[in-house]
Amino acid sequence: MQRYFLELSYKGTAYSGFQIQQTGVTIQSEVTDALSTICRTAFQLTGSSRTDAGVHAEQNYFHFDTDLELTDKHVYNLNAVLPSDIAVKQIRRVGPTAHCRFDAISRSYRYQIYRYKDPFLTDTAWLYPFTIDRALLDQAAAILMRYTDFTSFSKRNTQVKTFNCSLELSQWVERDGLLLYEVRSNRFLRGMIRGLVATMLRVARGSISINDFRNIIESKDCAGADFSAPAQGLCLTNVAFPASFFL
Repeated sequence: MQRYFLELSYKGTAYSGFQIQQTGVTIQSEVTDALSTICRTAFQLTGSSRTDAGVHAEQNYFHFDTDLELTDKHVYNLNAVLPSDIAVKQIRRVGPTAHCRFDAISRSYRYQIYRYKDPFLTDTAWLYPFTIDRALLDQAAAILMRYTDFTSFSKRNTQVKTFNCSLELSQWVERDGLLLYEVRSNRFLRGMIRGLVATMLRVARGSISINDFRNIIESKDCAGADFSAPAQGLCLTNVAFPASFFL
């Protein structure tokens, strides 16, 4: 058996999330069905980074094992079968123990906000037409870099061994008329980025103070955080592996 990594991008608007579920169409179910259709055999896919319903990805991965020899032709055939909002970028042969989830060293996300009504951004950004203080927003993003325990920004009933995350980047930038939150870490918790975004925006609007924001982080209780940022503004932009991983 040979192991392959499948790199893909997708617009998550129409899907119930990344990972296969009992009900609802997911990214994994669509890719699994497409692979089975063109190769005429069953596949078991393992995902790298789970994204919630409505969340998008510029880069994500599956890995799977097969006796078949897969080439660029299979990439072309997969894209011909898959719906228009899912695109396979490449299929790469890897070592037998390579794991697209556990071997990833970091993941990067971007949250997009637009300030004025624009029908072309409805599915990929959050309309937030309120007055905000950019200095406070930047200060809140910088404060996050001082912490590792993000229990307060994990939704309840999340079954994980640790709530620690090592943030490598946390910043707000403006680009092409959009206000963007860019964040990179070794891992993220369920609902974490949307919780960070909505809570930081409360700081920027003056609803809570910077000290309140620190207290929310240090309380290790999600009751104080705001998780109202909608899914469509969030996009997984990069899943990084060690430099020599694909050589």
